[in-house]
Amino acid sequence: MNSPLEHPLVRAHLDAVARGTAMLPPERRRELLADLREHIEVSLTDAPLGEDAVRAVLAQLGTPRQIADAALAEEGQTPPAPETAGWTNLTLALAVLALPVSLVPVAGPVLGFVAAVVAAVRVTRSRQWTRREKRQATLLLVSPLLLTPAIAVAASLLSAGLTAGALLAACALGFCPSPIAALRLSRAAARVRTASLPA
Repeated sequence: MNSPLEHPLVRAHLDAVARGTAMLPPERRRELLADLREHIEVSLTDAPLGEDAVRAVLAQLGTPRQIADAALAEEGQTPPAPETAGWTNLTLALAVLALPVSLVPVAGPVLGFVAAVVAAVRVTRSRQWTRREKRQATLLLVSPLLLTPAIAVAASLLSAGLTAGALLAACALGFCPSPIAALRLSRAAARVRTASLPA
């Protein structure tokens, strides 16, 4: 092993810090990881590269969780906290179901809107998503309130009026952003769960 940075304990430590600081701006995150690498390399360059020496240097730095929490605090961010799988799954299910529910005749669009709005409320109240993720998801989830009527009006102007088929197409197209929001939220939640695992 030529470099201390190639040691498995060092790689695992740095990977855990990288996962825990995913919320940081990219430049700040790169700077933090570069500082950690430099400190580890300098500390272990002249020392024998045994496991005890590596553990001692890493212990001086603090756990990956401590490093990540301190870096997030410096940026004025609170570390995301994963919520229970049940609450996450409920939020994601509501977001996904908004599309197919909206296709049910008569009451479908209203039920789809309700599902999307409840999912948006759940997202805004959760601590596991960042402000940016919450804003993006909320925009995607409430966009059917504007998109569906706009598409329906456009379809009625292009044809002889608003037919059942045109209304169904308007719902299908208008509610497409809801599953996209669910997919993005699911990925972000998985990242938070991974970052919260003890390293």
